Amino acid sequence: MKNLKLAYIWAILVLVVGVGCEDVLDTEASDAFAEDLIYSDPDQVERLVYPVYNSTESWGLNKFQWWSRRFNIEVGSFEARFNFNDLDQLRLRAGWTPSNVGVLGEKWSNYWSYIRSANEFLDKIDASEAMQTDPDRVNLLKAEMKFLRANIYTKLIKYYGGVPILENALGLDDNFDLVRNSYEECVDFIVRELDEAAAILPESRPASEFGRATKLSALAVKSRTLLYAASILHDPSTAPNGPLYDYSKSTKWQDAADAAKAIIDIVGARDLIPVADATEYHNLFLSPNQDILFARAFSSAYYDFGTDANSLWNQTQAPSGYGGWALSSPTHNFALLYNMADGTSTSEGGYDPANPNENRELRYYADLNYNGAQFRGRDIQYYLSEDVDAQPHGLDSPQGLGNTGHSSKTGYNIRKFQDESVGLTDVSPNRPYILYRLAEVYLNYAEAQYHLGQEDIARQFVSKVSTRALQPAITSSGAELLEDIKRERRVELAFEGHNFFDERRWMNEDHLGFDVKGLKWTMAADGTVSNQEYTVVNRPWFERQYYLPIPASEVEKAPSMVQNDGY
Repeated sequence: MKNLKLAYIWAILVLVVGVGCEDVLDTEASDAFAEDLIYSDPDQVERLVYPVYNSTESWGLNKFQWWSRRFNIEVGSFEARFNFNDLDQLRLRAGWTPSNVGVLGEKWSNYWSYIRSANEFLDKIDASEAMQTDPDRVNLLKAEMKFLRANIYTKLIKYYGGVPILENALGLDDNFDLVRNSYEECVDFIVRELDEAAAILPESRPASEFGRATKLSALAVKSRTLLYAASILHDPSTAPNGPLYDYSKSTKWQDAADAAKAIIDIVGARDLIPVADATEYHNLFLSPNQDILFARAFSSAYYDFGTDANSLWNQTQAPSGYGGWALSSPTHNFALLYNMADGTSTSEGGYDPANPNENRELRYYADLNYNGAQFRGRDIQYYLSEDVDAQPHGLDSPQGLGNTGHSSKTGYNIRKFQDESVGLTDVSPNRPYILYRLAEVYLNYAEAQYHLGQEDIARQFVSKVSTRALQPAITSSGAELLEDIKRERRVELAFEGHNFFDERRWMNEDHLGFDVKGLKWTMAADGTVSNQEYTVVNRPWFERQYYLPIPASEVEKAPSMVQNDGY
């Protein structure tokens, strides 16, 4: 009851921010927190769903910690590194232990807190007066909650492997010595929940409900879940193996393909929103559009702790000379994955290391800030001067504004999601945090069809993504085609929270442990600028870190909770 009241109070706080004062004053007063009243009124029931939407996460990795409200999982991936003072925020260099995984440490407790809220709701909703009063509306709310719970579970198993499946809220007399279900059982549970939700959720929502779950949202979570499950990381032949990690269904790639195809059939396999240049591509991430299948709505009407203005990427990711914090520095290793404008790779003859920013594909210019890029009214200046009497240090360099801690160590910052139409600390009016979109589904489908031996279909759908970015259609075959699909996924979904998990499920250890490369820029006395590639830091790889450890405190409380391999 106490937890339910707290959840209700939080829902009211969200409501106060999201609607006008007149609406808030219409709520019950003296006994508004009584459980029977909450579940008797469909309006009150709807407000119980609102706070669980916070489980979908946002710009920050962990909104309950100061640092990680301001960067995301990209700093632990091939894409980027944490920039400020060389801190090892995710403990990738020190290595994870059951008692310390850095800023990932509260993932376990946060996810289970939301599952508990969802279970309390689902335990009570069927027998509620609200269900009797307006069953269509309340069943829709129930489907939203099942979707949210399934989405939380799909994140739990990405981090931890098999976890306990809890379909009811635990009471005081229940056994808290929980046993982990197998990975395959968890996937089956997630798929079942999403199928049930998708059967009820609407295919689309009005603009006023952007950010609420739809049928396409549920199918998108299912598509990603089954693609991950089919991947080599979960094959019984790879380590770690056993029930907590394995997915052994012989139909796994067909199931993954079918899940993506369900969405493709609904949208008619249409082309992605076309763009003419890097600016138009960049703008796709600044407002709602038809390619977005599920996103966390964000505007000044939806403040939440940890998503305040200085947690948004305008300030936290902008170069230091603009007053930005530049917390996630893209690696030069990752920048080299962006093709040339003609579709050739940077390992081919067209790439000039002395002029790395010339003639690159449009996504390079849309996603990355680099030395010389035009940003917020001036060129970005990462260079140090050889002769300060002749040329001053660049404004974004360690010496430019004396901002050594926040100046980029790699020679790059993230441009994707930056909204230059508002001030550095202002809130964009409609910018969403995109969680699932159609381009991912096309890439999911291409990858699954490749593994089914259907290379023509794989080429067709990966090319839908490639050609939208004004790159050539993919024509490769065999192992080269699979690498093209992976490259397209890395670049198209950059900084959206995918790469940390993709490199793990592909077991690509060259992208898990590696020397993080950067570019040092120098300006000569005559004004010419040159660069030198260097190693910023070494990121080692520990085999156990395909999964996070179960927190030591949880294993102590529940001895039946088996710890992950290697910990």
